[in-house]
Amino acid sequence: MVLPAPSAIAELLKPITWFPPMWAFACGAVASGAPSDGRLGLVIGGIVLAGPLVCATSQAVNDWFDRHVDAINEPHRPIPSGRMPGQWGLYVAIAWTLLSLGVALAFGAWVFAAAALGLALAWAYSAPPLRLKRNGWWGNAACGICYEGLAWVTGAAVMAGGAPSLPSLTLAALYSAGAHGIMTLNDFKSIDGDRRMGIGSLPVRLGVQRAAQAACWIMAVPQAAVVLLLLDWGMAAHAALIVGLLGVQLVMMRQFLAAPRERALWYSGLGVPLFVLGMLVAALALRASQGAGA
Repeated sequence: MVLPAPSAIAELLKPITWFPPMWAFACGAVASGAPSDGRLGLVIGGIVLAGPLVCATSQAVNDWFDRHVDAINEPHRPIPSGRMPGQWGLYVAIAWTLLSLGVALAFGAWVFAAAALGLALAWAYSAPPLRLKRNGWWGNAACGICYEGLAWVTGAAVMAGGAPSLPSLTLAALYSAGAHGIMTLNDFKSIDGDRRMGIGSLPVRLGVQRAAQAACWIMAVPQAAVVLLLLDWGMAAHAALIVGLLGVQLVMMRQFLAAPRERALWYSGLGVPLFVLGMLVAALALRASQGAGA
């Protein structure tokens, strides 16, 4: 039996993609309002669960079931290039799924439920018969929930030792919705292969320009809703910070809309960090509002 090189396994798990759920986990932990004393081990374990385990699993699953598309779009990846031989891509995806569930179980019912749902969505996104990614609306929603909402809920649950608060769940839902637009940005690079393989990403379904407009609206509207929530909680300074971050994004969105296919990667690299920075501002606002109400 030919074994894959460790470097090919690491590339399959895509460490560069782990940051968004790890960040969302940290934001959920902050938003919980719980003291961090004596919980460093839990936080580190939860971050590992969100990134190197659950997110890495989603990457392995996606690459296995996308191997034919990747042979067109990105033939250098481990599976289409042959550096991940035979069915090793599938074996890694299954092993990481089981490992993730085992670790999640140690954190209690809420964390296990969030991780199990995230893993189920990861498989449903890529694997037949559901293969949600064939429809850009459903597929990107699944990714947004996994990468942002469930990771946030996991962080809040780990710190609270149980169910997150309703305001925290609301923020998680809003940033999950906004992440749908972020996922659309990733689809511009694979339009040709998606068309040939029958994958209905939003750029394929709507056309390049309309998909870019949809992505911008989907990213901007939830952030505006967060601003209104913060104002209702009496956190005007935090709301103003998010307004500023959103304003810069709107300026950059105009440049993105002028040439969506060429500037999608540019906006992902420069505009999306402003979106995720706003997540932390919102989490800090929720934490401060809980302290003020104590």
